[in-house]
Amino acid sequence: MIRVLIVEDEPLIAEAHRSYVERMEGFSVHTVVHTANAAIRAVTDAAVGDDPIDLVLLDIGLPDASGLDLAGALSGLRPSPDIIAVTSARDLAVVRAAVTRGVVLYLLKPFTFAALRDKLEHFREFRAALTEGGTAASQRDIDRAMAVLRSVDERATSPKGVAPQTADRIGACIRDADRPMTAAEVAAAVGVSRVTAWRYLERLADDGALARETEYGRAGRPQVRYAWADAAH
Repeated sequence: MIRVLIVEDEPLIAEAHRSYVERMEGFSVHTVVHTANAAIRAVTDAAVGDDPIDLVLLDIGLPDASGLDLAGALSGLRPSPDIIAVTSARDLAVVRAAVTRGVVLYLLKPFTFAALRDKLEHFREFRAALTEGGTAASQRDIDRAMAVLRSVDERATSPKGVAPQTADRIGACIRDADRPMTAAEVAAAVGVSRVTAWRYLERLADDGALARETEYGRAGRPQVRYAWADAAH
């Protein structure tokens, strides 16, 4: 079982990440924390208790410290957990800094369950590709493991006809809205056709990122509104 620490300062988003991870076979959520200090304590306590954390889903923007600095600190612990950065930061300088601090994979917000599933599956393959025993791994083992991290399953992250940037914009529109929105409203806000907005909204809803709310009682066909899944309750 791969033990996961979720570090996210927004409680609702943190719970959404927890629900995603708990849907993955072979992964368990060790705990959820909202600050860098709490993350250091959680990793240290888990190691002392002989139940080390294997993977950290790390938000880069934390209230008490930079997520990049936290990644560097976690990499210095023994045993050190692997890190997947979960962030909305698209600056290449941030990406480079994350890699130098031990981040093995990078996941942009907002994301669907399919996108996180793809990253976790690649991470699981990465761990399986390395043999047990520390220095016993051969060059071939190491090369195979690194190749797993470099590979991307386009079917999961960017299905045919789906542009990741458009999905991000539509997801962010719903996430930042103060009420559920219709496809027509999203289309006007994002600058795409209503049919395009509806197609992306339906895909995000199917992946569990959005919740559908159907309005009845008005003239004509029922109207579907979309809300960010963790804010729909």
